[in-house]
Amino acid sequence: MAYPGPPRKVNSLIRYIAVAVVILTGLFFFKHSAYSLSAPQYLGTAPTTEQEPLAPPAEAERPFVEAPPPPPEPTPAKVHAIDTLIADADKRFDEMMKKECHDLKCAAAEYRKRRGRHPPPGFDTWFKFAQDNGAVIVEDFFDQIHHDLAPFWGFHPAQMRKEASNFEMNINIRNKKASAESEWFWTQIWLNLTQTVEHLLPDMDIALNAMDEPRIVVPWEEINEYMDIERQTRNMPPAADVIQTYNNLPPPTEGDPDMEVVSKDWEDDLPYWKIASRGCHPESLARKAEIMEDFSHSPSLSLAHANPHTYRGYVSNYSQSTDFCHQPDLQGLHGALIHPLSVSATSQMFPLFGGSKLSTNNEILLPAPMYWMGGERFSGGNDHGGAWAEKMDHVIWRGVATGGRNTEDNWKGFQRHRFVAMTNATQVSRAESWEAIPQNFALPSSQYDLAAQHENRLGEWISEWADTGFVDLMCEPQQDNGTCEYTGNYFAVTPGMKMGDQFDRKYLPDIDGNSFSGRYRGFLMSTSLPIKATLFKEWHDSRLVAWKHFVPMDNRFLDFWGIMQYFLGYEGEKTRIESHDAEAQKIANAGQIWANRVLRKEDMQIYVLRLLLEYARLSDERRELMGYVQDLM
Repeated sequence: MAYPGPPRKVNSLIRYIAVAVVILTGLFFFKHSAYSLSAPQYLGTAPTTEQEPLAPPAEAERPFVEAPPPPPEPTPAKVHAIDTLIADADKRFDEMMKKECHDLKCAAAEYRKRRGRHPPPGFDTWFKFAQDNGAVIVEDFFDQIHHDLAPFWGFHPAQMRKEASNFEMNINIRNKKASAESEWFWTQIWLNLTQTVEHLLPDMDIALNAMDEPRIVVPWEEINEYMDIERQTRNMPPAADVIQTYNNLPPPTEGDPDMEVVSKDWEDDLPYWKIASRGCHPESLARKAEIMEDFSHSPSLSLAHANPHTYRGYVSNYSQSTDFCHQPDLQGLHGALIHPLSVSATSQMFPLFGGSKLSTNNEILLPAPMYWMGGERFSGGNDHGGAWAEKMDHVIWRGVATGGRNTEDNWKGFQRHRFVAMTNATQVSRAESWEAIPQNFALPSSQYDLAAQHENRLGEWISEWADTGFVDLMCEPQQDNGTCEYTGNYFAVTPGMKMGDQFDRKYLPDIDGNSFSGRYRGFLMSTSLPIKATLFKEWHDSRLVAWKHFVPMDNRFLDFWGIMQYFLGYEGEKTRIESHDAEAQKIANAGQIWANRVLRKEDMQIYVLRLLLEYARLSDERRELMGYVQDLM
């Protein structure tokens, strides 16, 4: 017998329920779809195959905010990605330190092994100076020098001398005395540094970049030709044939009458990506990418192009993370690439020294003036912070809204604006509750498995530990009292805080300004933990190990919340995550101890002396026969 079915009243009730479910479901998906049309792209994980430049990740089509899933079951057996990265950093540092030399013979042998040449004349004098000043001597520490100078083996020595002696700003060394005509404060600081080792230097002229921004971007194809020559000229002639002295030079004003200074054809094109990307490999994503012209919209934030330098979402190759050639999306996420404060660039190769540079720039790096000058603003003074246990479990950042020339039509992509917005509890909570669409950031990817996000209290969690703000909004055009009419609705001007007072907090993010921030050395020498994101190279990069001496952060900052959950842990209604305070303290202490061994002023002197001996050899026509060989005789 057939089942008669439910009574008529029950049938009606079922129909009403079914209709209501269909209507509510439709409204839910309509709301989410409409919201996602105007919201920044959802943060997806990087695809496993290479995409077309600037193509969004597969997850980008998902709604901006997912309904929070139930709290995950605890998985204590799973090793956190950061634990793996810290362990790997310890191993890499230990391997590097096995190469430390304690005598001249070892140092010269390591040089020949790593460089394929004899050391420059005066290498013995350099080694004694380094040893007398308590240096840690590892040949790897000087890789930046050889990266900067190697292309000049394909450049004529006489042309090098002519360009340097005739540049608008330079330091001249003759008869063991350094001098400079320019009174520009950077020149005078670099002159002071050079004068501390002038008695050990041969004659030379040093052209200086006085701008915040680097200026030389030679096309990759041309640099590659220079590097081919460098490789071809590597040789170690018999000791008996080696020249161990430098030539004396005529006064700078005389120079070589047969050489002409090449016109630099200074460029001021915008967007700066047009200039910066020509230093990338022709097959790189940066060279293939469509050039962004419109920066007025909310930036597209995804992890798609971070995959080559990350491990499970966290930076695993710090040097590669600072290279934008595989990251075309960064052209809209960093002020130096959107609109630098000033643009005066050239594609002409010549020896120009500066304090920092992008990965495609061709300047020769010196320690930055503010590092040599010191002072409370960049060092924090003599107080480097108290004991770790006495510090607050807070993130602290204060700064000016620099990064380039921010305007009403481009500020949303600027790195400092993005970082301050995403660490503002109110802005994050409004995005989390659908009250407002973020102007310049996006909520975290599910890859980072943030407990606070699962419990829909990400903004509330951030309010427990984040203290970030601008002391000046740097409006264009400038306004009074540090305010700005087009960013004032999103950022308040916050009272400043001395760096020494910031050291009372445990976590110190370091975010690029117009170029590098200048605070990094001070942060490293404190007892707090630096969290570093940058696109700029500096003189000391080869001697610092990420996850051993500092915490690296991707330039999109999407990993920042995950970094903080790892170190701070989480206490919620349903979830408890253990902190890794001991690991944070370990890195902070290791960074301070190491900075006090390899980032001292004495280390700057040692680096500059070594750099200028190499540079002087390159500027000599006899360079292929010049070297130090006393240890072989």
